Amino acid sequence: MSLSRTKRISSSNSVRSSSGSRRLSGFGPVQGGFSGISLSSSSLYAGTNGHHHGLGTPLASLTVNKSLLAPLNLEIDPSLSMSRSHEKEQIKSLNNRFASFIDKVRFLEQQNKMLETKLELLQGQGVGRSNVEPLFESYMAGLRRQMDLVNNDKIKLDGELRNMQGLVEDYKHKYEDEINKRNNLENDFVILKKDVDSAYLVKADLEDKVGSLTDEINFLRNIYEEELRELQASIKDTSVVVQMDNSRSLNMEQIVAEVKAQYEEIAARSREEAEAWYKSKFDQMSVQASQYGDELRLVKGEVAEVNRLISRLQSEIEAVKAQRGSLENQLAEAEERGELAVKEAKARTRDLEDALQRAKQDMARQLREYQDLMNVKLALDIEIATYRKLLEGEEDRTFTCNQVFLLRGISTFPQVNDLSASSTTAHTHTSTLLFFNRCLLCAGGSYNY
Repeated sequence: MSLSRTKRISSSNSVRSSSGSRRLSGFGPVQGGFSGISLSSSSLYAGTNGHHHGLGTPLASLTVNKSLLAPLNLEIDPSLSMSRSHEKEQIKSLNNRFASFIDKVRFLEQQNKMLETKLELLQGQGVGRSNVEPLFESYMAGLRRQMDLVNNDKIKLDGELRNMQGLVEDYKHKYEDEINKRNNLENDFVILKKDVDSAYLVKADLEDKVGSLTDEINFLRNIYEEELRELQASIKDTSVVVQMDNSRSLNMEQIVAEVKAQYEEIAARSREEAEAWYKSKFDQMSVQASQYGDELRLVKGEVAEVNRLISRLQSEIEAVKAQRGSLENQLAEAEERGELAVKEAKARTRDLEDALQRAKQDMARQLREYQDLMNVKLALDIEIATYRKLLEGEEDRTFTCNQVFLLRGISTFPQVNDLSASSTTAHTHTSTLLFFNRCLLCAGGSYNY
């Protein structure tokens, strides 16, 4: 009785030590387990020989029931193994899905970081380009100030131009008046010249008349002398008669002298009057002509000065007009460039805002996807934890059943049959533990038995 109890205890200890060795070795091969059982059985045999020296019965005389060497019928349902293999496949697919979800989460996190970096760059570029508009505004303000100065100069020059045009008009009127006076004086000079010419003609006529009268007087004198000589020749014999008629004779010489004196006096007086009138008119016209010549020279100098001033003002006006046109063109070009720059800045701002909006939308979408992935991950974690709990519960249940069967077999079978049953039970228990450990390894974890 004590010998059988000792054998049972040593066999149970050997089974436990073998199972302990399997737990420590991380589910080693089954042959190692059976070698442990055989060693424990040999140690059991040695122990029995050591403890009971008085008992000389050898172990070879024991009878072994071969029916007990058959494996125990644990009545495992094949549908359970199928369901477990199906669960294993599901766990593998879930692990693959979880790995793909993790890769996708990492990719989305990288995309999120890249979009955040791009957003910061775009915001920095937007801030950097916003300094362009104040530069254009300051440049346009400077051009507007220049345009105001040019407009003020234009107004001043327009006033001076109007004043100079008024002066030019006054000088033109004066020049026209002087020209009219000159024309009038020239007309008067022509009239006076005609008068002088007519007086000269009258003088010539009078001189001709004087000559003709002198010739006539000389002719009459010659006739008178001839008649006197004839009379003297005829009255040589009639001196008494002649002397008697002497009281009634005419003084022809005196008459001729008187007539000649009268004509000479008339001619001299006419000549003197004509010469005096001509000389006075000539002197008057000379004085007037010199005065008008001086005035004309002064007017010509003034007109030349006004013409030079007009040409200078016209050149200045043309230069100011050209400068104004160039400034207007520059202002128009600056306004066009400013408008184009503002349009480009607005377009860039709109593009940046659109890019920012798209980045925000992408970020929101990625956040939603990330949240969905986290939800899926959480659901997978819960599902994996559930499967782990189920596997742990199934493992505990199987281990408990195996222990019950082992205890029943040890308590029922004989000593040598107990060794065979213990070996078979240990093999079955080891196979079950290996199966569950592989399932847990496929699920991504391990369990220490």
